[in-house]
Formats: sequence, structure tokens, C-alpha cells
Amino acid sequence: MNPFEVQRPSRPAARRGSDGSRPFSWFELLLASRYLRARRQEGWISVVTGFSVLGITLGVATLIIVMSVMNGFRAEIMSKILGFRGHYMIQPIGGTLNGWDQTASRLSRVPGVARATPFVEGQALATAQSQSPGVVVRGIRPKDLANLSLVAKSLTPGTLQRFAADGNSVLIGAILARNMGLEQGMNITLVAPRGNVTPFGVTPRVKQYRVAGTFRVGMSIYDESMIFMPLAEAQAYFNKGDGVSLIEVMVDDPDKVDALRPVIERIVPGTSIYDWRSTAPDFFSALEVERVVMFLILTLIVIVAGFNIISGMIMLVKDKTRDIAILRTMGASRGTILRVFLMSGSVIGIAGTFVGWILGVVFCWNIENIRQFLIWITGVNLFPETLYFLSRLPAKMDVGEITLVVTISLTLTILATVYPAWRAARLDPVEALRYE
Repeated sequence: MNPFEVQRPSRPAARRGSDGSRPFSWFELLLASRYLRARRQEGWISVVTGFSVLGITLGVATLIIVMSVMNGFRAEIMSKILGFRGHYMIQPIGGTLNGWDQTASRLSRVPGVARATPFVEGQALATAQSQSPGVVVRGIRPKDLANLSLVAKSLTPGTLQRFAADGNSVLIGAILARNMGLEQGMNITLVAPRGNVTPFGVTPRVKQYRVAGTFRVGMSIYDESMIFMPLAEAQAYFNKGDGVSLIEVMVDDPDKVDALRPVIERIVPGTSIYDWRSTAPDFFSALEVERVVMFLILTLIVIVAGFNIISGMIMLVKDKTRDIAILRTMGASRGTILRVFLMSGSVIGIAGTFVGWILGVVFCWNIENIRQFLIWITGVNLFPETLYFLSRLPAKMDVGEITLVVTISLTLTILATVYPAWRAARLDPVEALRYE
């Protein structure tokens, strides 16, 4: 041996069990897969295994679908309400805000403010085709209506030009137009309860307008009760003079409305300022609470499926008692038996989780098509827009939530195999073979 030769350190031998086999070797994997495939006389084991996989699959898929639908519902409601109502509402204490043009310009120049839109808003009675529903009339400048993307993107070409050119034209919601049998170019009569001032008191104001077009926000509460009118005409119709009813402010980040409040209060002192959180606080809180509660309740499905795995694995261990005893007498260690049954149970959990994940994601991607198919099959509207405010069933998948669901499922199902595997490893081969 050359004394100057550098000897390389020998590679440590792979750690082996007391029976000489490596942990999670091909032998253990083959044995675990064999136990999952029942022979003809053990068909009931494959049935239990199938139901265990099905339980995990349904639990994971249901969790993903329900959480995605609730996320989509909240996101749609938030986008419709905030996109239509604004993040800040500035209302004068006296009922009319004067100097609104300069105020809106100053607000628009504040860093973090996307736009400031002055409105005249009032309630009226709409009459046409023997229908007389109550409506909310909003007076708005055509350029501000063009910036209201939620409405402007739903208008047909030329509608905004007709609205701007004709001071006696209005835009009405699509559902309102359908219910009243109105189309573009037809007339609608508006009756305001507080109109003309006469020596005998205030009398209702009645005036006829031409329908310049219809809009669809996608939220029935607006599409069936909202009418847009040119700002100058609305000022005269509701006796506002040169003032407006309110100014709505849209900001870049709705979650940072508190940071802009002091700046807005300095620009418009002596007014009432409300942010979007006060528009429907109970509604948004209820949505969040329902989302958390549904997650906890549906997690119970996965837990129940985990108990199904425990019962199935215990029955498998009981059925394989003789095989376990023979393996132990042939030199298999307790660790080998433990790992074999851990892998058998883990395969059930992993397979069910993977299939449930695929099923849930595919269902969410096609949820509106599935709803339309079920409506066609059953003839029942499964998501009426008059009840849920939205015209379609939304689904918004969150990667973090899906990862959490998959992690919880894998953890619970793998933990469910620990006790049956430990019980199989602790089996005494002498006692097992004595009664065979």
C-alpha cells in the first residue's frame, strides 16, 4: 500500500432492519400492494378499501368545491358592490353639496384615489306597459358613466353617445327593462314624490323619458331597480339646483381606506363620510363566518373517512394475522410489518386525496356549465339571481386553501393508519399461529 496515497472514505452501508432488509424496500412495497389487492375469498377487503378511497375523494372534492364557490360568491359580491357604489361615499349634512366640481377635481388628485364621481340620487316610481315598480334614479355625467366600467362595458355600441346627446334619455337595468317590456327607443315615465312646489304644497313631478339603452351589472339588486339619468336633468328633476347628492370616491386599494380618510376629511369638511365597510357590514361578516364554519363542518367528512380507513385496516390486520405470523417466524422484523401496513393505508389516503383534488378542480372550472346542464335536466333554476343577486354561479379557487385541504387530508389519513400498523407490528407470532 502506498503510504502517500489518499484513501477515500468508504461509503456507509445502507441502514438495514434487524431482518436485513432496507426500510421501504421493494419487498415491503410489493407486500403492501399485495395486501390491497384481495383474493376472491377476501372480496370484502377490496370493498372496504374502495369505500375508504371514495370517502376521502368525496371529502376533498367537496371541500374544494364549497370553499371555491364561497370565495367566488364573496369576490363577486364585493366587486359588484364596490364597483358600483364606490369605496367612499361623501354626503352633505344639509342634503345638497355645492361646489362639487372643484371638490371632485381635488379628490381625484389625491395619491391613491382612482376617481371621484358626483351624483344626484333619488327615488321614483317608473311607469310603462302597465307596470309601476319603484326605482332608484342616479344623475351622472356621461364622462363619469364611461369611467364606471362595470356599467360601461355592458352597453351596446352607440348607447353612451345617445345618452350624452339627448338630455331627456335614460339608461335602465336589463332586468327592469325585461320586466316592464321596454326596449331601446321606447318611453318610460318617472314619478318623483317630491317635485313641483305650488301654493298648495309640493306635488309629485311626472316626466317622460326615452330609453337610450340598457345595462347589466350582473347583480339583480341593481339590474332590476336602477336608472341612470344625465346629471343636469337629475338636478332639475330632484330640485337640487346646482348641487349634487353625494360624491363617490374610488381608491386603488380598498383595504387601505383608513389611510386616506384624514386627507378626504380635510378636503370636504362638514360632511358625512362612509367607506365601503359600512355599506353592508353584517352581510360581509356573515359571509366570512359562514365560510369558516363550512370549512370546519366539511373537514369532518375527511375525518369520518379517516375513521373508515382505521376500521378497514384493522379488519385487514385481523384477516392477515396468519400471514403476519409466518412473516415474523421467517425473520421479518416488527419494523417491516409496521411499514407494510403504513404504506397500505397511506396508499388509500394518497389515492383518495389525489382523485378528490382533480375532481374538485375540474368541477370548479366547469361549475357554470354543470349548473346549466342540471337546470336543463331538472327544469329547476338551481341559482336564481333574484335570490342570490348574481346572474351566474361563481367559483374562485385559492391555491393556499387547496394546499391546506390536501395537506389536512394527507395528514389525517396517514395518521389513521398508525394504530392498525402498530397493532400488526405488535402481533405475537406464537399466539397467532396457536389458534390457526
